[in-house]
Amino acid sequence: MTLKLPIVPLCHAVLASVALCTSLTMSGCHKTPATAEDKTGTAEESEGVTLKPEEVKKMGIVTAEAKTIMHSPEATGFAVVLAHESLATAVAELDTAAAMERQSRTALARTQRLAGTAGAMPADTLEGLQRQSAVDQAALELSHRKLSSMFGQNSPWKNQLNSPQLRALASGDAKLVRVSFPLGATGDADPTSVRLAHINASQGGKSIEAHSLWPAPADASVPGRSYFAYLKSSEFGEGERLLAWVPIGEPETGVLVPASAAIINGGKYWCYVEEKPGQFVRSELDPSMATNDGYFVKEGIEAGAKIVTVSAGQLLAREINPSTAAD
Repeated sequence: MTLKLPIVPLCHAVLASVALCTSLTMSGCHKTPATAEDKTGTAEESEGVTLKPEEVKKMGIVTAEAKTIMHSPEATGFAVVLAHESLATAVAELDTAAAMERQSRTALARTQRLAGTAGAMPADTLEGLQRQSAVDQAALELSHRKLSSMFGQNSPWKNQLNSPQLRALASGDAKLVRVSFPLGATGDADPTSVRLAHINASQGGKSIEAHSLWPAPADASVPGRSYFAYLKSSEFGEGERLLAWVPIGEPETGVLVPASAAIINGGKYWCYVEEKPGQFVRSELDPSMATNDGYFVKEGIEAGAKIVTVSAGQLLAREINPSTAAD
């Protein structure tokens, strides 16, 4: 008599074992590899780069002490350099009206002095001169008002026909810049100075400051607040569009990081600080606080700290990829 063993449980055990092995194998195959971002994040959290004195010298690393500066928060806007043709035309009209008013006023005064003498002019002549003098005086006043309606009622040359600033603008020797800011950007008080730079200027690039600033008439096509700035500089051309910054709020104390020290990595701005001899640690910068000479930093870097101004890019390469060590 042949004994028959049950084979179903054995098959189930084999299948379960195969499934377990397959699951472990698949789990190992689908393990997520480290990405470049993970490596970058690890580098950003590291303690920087430590170099030997000979490595520092070979890489040409130069440091400078961070200097204490005062800096005010700034609002950003846009500006355009106006053509001097419109000013020249308005000034010419003003000169013409002034000459005619002066001539008619002089003729009237001379006629009035002759009244009651043998050389007195007829009454109708006197009346005509009085009427002409009044017309010419009104034309002169209209020219002044036209100039103020175009270029602001509180301009530096207000009611001053021979103002040096007005003459310089009319001749093109100085520039008149219209600066505009979004509503609420400048606060309640009118700014007293403005920084101007080319539209393609980099953060911390060259800018020129103008201290003669006054409110401009509102422009329906440009919402916000606008100002005129008098600029005695040939840096910008007529019709050129510019970036503009005005200080808002109280000045703050911080340190200046030179523009040459700044590097960009992962969409952020950084600089290196030598915390110990040969140990360089990366510190993040806020590019929105740019100055003519670099970047204003409120915290994280103390005055007197040694900031790397040359070869910061090589330090970044060494930190992210230590295998780039110099031979």
